[in-house]
Amino acid sequence: MPHLFDPLALRSITLRNRIGVSPMCQYSAIDGAPTDWHLVHLGSRAVGGAGLVMAEATAVTSQGRISPEDTGIWSDAHILPWARIAGFIADQGAIPAMQLAHAGRKASTFAPWRGKGIVTKEEGGWPEEVIAPSAIQFYEFTPMPREMSLDDIAQVQQAWADAAARCLTAGFRLLEIHAAHGYLQHSFLSPISNQRTDEYGGRFENRIRMLLETVRAVRVVWPAELPLAVRLSCTDWVAGGWSIQDSIDLSDRLRREGVDLIDCSSGGTTPDAQIPAGPAFQTPFATAIRQEAEVATAAVGFLTEPAQVNGIVERGEADLVFLAREYLRDPYFPRRAAVELGLREHITPPVQYGRAWW
Repeated sequence: MPHLFDPLALRSITLRNRIGVSPMCQYSAIDGAPTDWHLVHLGSRAVGGAGLVMAEATAVTSQGRISPEDTGIWSDAHILPWARIAGFIADQGAIPAMQLAHAGRKASTFAPWRGKGIVTKEEGGWPEEVIAPSAIQFYEFTPMPREMSLDDIAQVQQAWADAAARCLTAGFRLLEIHAAHGYLQHSFLSPISNQRTDEYGGRFENRIRMLLETVRAVRVVWPAELPLAVRLSCTDWVAGGWSIQDSIDLSDRLRREGVDLIDCSSGGTTPDAQIPAGPAFQTPFATAIRQEAEVATAAVGFLTEPAQVNGIVERGEADLVFLAREYLRDPYFPRRAAVELGLREHITPPVQYGRAWW
């Protein structure tokens, strides 16, 4: 069986190991453009030995941002600052990746350290322009969304494709479509947030239409030799909501549409879900989808220890692991893992650090 430091091939690219930096919003952009903070935040994880470094949820439209401080790639003006970051990541031997997102009914809200609430137009927000599959408010601290028209749906799908083309120009080598955590794509999937009666609502085949069509639009511009991933909330953790079986069935269809990796998260579509969070609590979703949909998966969620994440890979529970909180605490997690697992020969320090690395 493979271990944590074995390479992983996805189409034409090869990750140097099975450790990925999960997308983590930094709320530090200016008009959607990443800053030096993003260069250092993402670049340090590439220096630290990650196999894949994924930029945070990056909006495909200005109205698709969670907060006014979110990153975006809805404009050609965003390509150059992103290219600087993608180039640095690649120069350190990691694969630069981008998560493309639209916040849907969770848009126009404050960055976490600014408190809860709706950002008004006077404060730089856009509450009147927030869209969703149905006019259902997430909770009292988020805007009441407008139900999307068919034209709205087509425009957002095209925005995803346009953003993908800009990512290619900027030098990213893997794309992920964010369809989790109650944001726009997930809100189409879940019957809790999608109560439409047209071809995009109701039965399962209609609720997955938005995502499948978006994947097809992205695949038109994203080269066949480069991998495409989708992050799913594999369950809503609510009776009558989106389920793991739904995720398995959808993942099988996504594989046939050209998706190479399912990033397996959960929750986010309702604020009152009872989520049994704990170490590796979402890994069984990655295992089920990997086995039943026959597609590569990434495990996420409270993954913190080298032996823990190595075991996930060795047992075949997932093809790679994405770390978030632990990477905030330790940008050099791969180095620590190599030492603890006795696999130092599988990681090469940056030449600038030399023998001081160990």
